[in-house]
Amino acid sequence: MHTLLDRLLEKNIISSEKASQIIAYENQKPVSIFWELRSLLYLGISCLGGGLGILIYQNIDSIGHSVLIGFIAIFCLVCFWYSYKHRTPFTWEEVKSASFLSEYSLLGACVLFLVLEGYLQYQYNFFGERYGLATFIPAVLFFGVSYFFDHRGILSMAITAAGSWLGLSIAPISLFKTFDIITNDLVYTGIAFGVLLVLIGWLSEWKDKKKHFAFTYYFFGANVAFISTLTALFSFDWKFIHLLLLLAMSAVAIFHARQTKSYLLLLMGIIYGYIGFTYYVFSNFNFDQYLFFSFFYFMISCGAVVYFLFNVKSILGISKSKNV
Repeated sequence: MHTLLDRLLEKNIISSEKASQIIAYENQKPVSIFWELRSLLYLGISCLGGGLGILIYQNIDSIGHSVLIGFIAIFCLVCFWYSYKHRTPFTWEEVKSASFLSEYSLLGACVLFLVLEGYLQYQYNFFGERYGLATFIPAVLFFGVSYFFDHRGILSMAITAAGSWLGLSIAPISLFKTFDIITNDLVYTGIAFGVLLVLIGWLSEWKDKKKHFAFTYYFFGANVAFISTLTALFSFDWKFIHLLLLLAMSAVAIFHARQTKSYLLLLMGIIYGYIGFTYYVFSNFNFDQYLFFSFFYFMISCGAVVYFLFNVKSILGISKSKNV
């Protein structure tokens, strides 16, 4: 800083009085340590979790399972209580937490709940063979918690738990007794689940109810729907129908990306659509026989990628003068 000021003074760009004011301002202005504190908090939580894990592992026989379960349950309740005590009033609008410590406390409480549930199932077979129940309970709990406390991280956990519950409910035998987990029911359920999440996100925006949750629903829903449709295209018959479904999803994603100015949705629509279309084309043509066509196809693809990178703002309808 001082070197730069010296150069400006030498060239008479600024006066010595202005340079003194700049130096005084730089020396007296407050310095933010927000990210440093967050990093220390992450490190502290990691060290605490690792230390407790090592302590439990080394003393499992002397401590006893009941004591450990009770300790985890109490700690989980304490974290929930702390988050509840420092909560902000519920509203359908986005809420800024009064304390980031309460956010991490809530996240820790949900993680501890999963640990407690897994411990009970592993040690005492608490749920028996009802594996779906072990994922249904966290899904319901986390959805309620995410909306009540306005926490998008917990919402992601809830969506993941709901997806796991659907998978376990549809094909529990395939998942736990064989390695053939790609079944018609599982794949088509994945497509329906992904579309449902996208619709919930759209309703959140339309009804203006937790509108900021929409992106989380879009992200998970679009990925699940696209991946499930690609799996159906790769693995099942009626490939042309699955391709049309995939291209329709891509068109919807690109259209909504233009409406919301979302780079991520635009990338998802283009990339997934390109993968599906390319697979269909080359699965129906002999690569050796149509070598020139293959070379020509990839040349056009590379050119389209370059065009996309240089014109992504115009594709989204964003003015070049606008800072994004």
